[in-house]
Amino acid sequence: MKEKIIVAMDFPTGREALALAEKLRGLVGVFKIGLELFISEGSSLVRAFRSEGHEVFLDLKLHDIPNTVARSVEAALALDVRMLTLHTSGGGAMMVAAAKARQAAQARTILLGVTVLTSLDDGDLEKIGLRPPVSEQVGRLAELAAESGLDGLVCSPHEAGLLKKKFAGSPLVLVTPGIRPPGATVGDQKRTMTPQEAFSAGADYLVVGRPITAAPDPMEAAKSFWNLG
Repeated sequence: MKEKIIVAMDFPTGREALALAEKLRGLVGVFKIGLELFISEGSSLVRAFRSEGHEVFLDLKLHDIPNTVARSVEAALALDVRMLTLHTSGGGAMMVAAAKARQAAQARTILLGVTVLTSLDDGDLEKIGLRPPVSEQVGRLAELAAESGLDGLVCSPHEAGLLKKKFAGSPLVLVTPGIRPPGATVGDQKRTMTPQEAFSAGADYLVVGRPITAAPDPMEAAKSFWNLG
C-alpha cells in the first residue's frame, strides 16, 4: 500500500523537501512537487530528487494554449517525472496536444487531468459562472480528459466513486488529494475524506500533505497509511 501514498512536499526550500524525502525513503511511493517549490527551486530540484532515486509527481496544473502546453509537457518529460498534471478546463485540444507530446517522447510519465480543485464547492462554481453541482462538472471534465488520451484524473475523494463507476474497466487512474485522518482539521480543503473512505470510494493514489509532513514523527505518520486500503 505504501506505493499508493503520494506526499505533498509543500516547503519553501528544496533543502527541507530533500531532507524529509530522505527520511521517508521506502515509506511512501511518490513525492509531489507543486507550484510553490517549483517556482522557488526550479527544475534543478526535480533533477535532485531523481538523482536520489525518488519518484516525482510534478503538480504544475498546466493550463494554456495547446502549443504552449505541449512544449511544457516535453520539458517536463525530460525530467523523467512519474506524474504530471494539467487542468482539464483547458479543453480537449490542449489535452490532446499534451497526450501527443507524451506519446511522441515514448515517456513513462502519467498525464493527470485536474477536474475541480478540492478547495471549491458548489457555491464557488456558481461564482465563477459554472453550473453546479461539483459532481456534474467533474463528470463532464473527466469524460473530456478520457476522450483526449490522458492517463488519469485528479479529483476529490467525493467524486472517486462516481468516476470509478463511470469508467469501469478503463485503465484511468484516480489520484485524490484532500485526505485527512479521522479527527484532523481540514485546513483550506472543502471536499475531504479519511484515507479509508477514499480507498473504499475507488481512489488509486492518495495525496497526503500536512498529516505526514507536519507530524511530530513523519516516518511513523507515513507508516500509519500503509494498511488502509
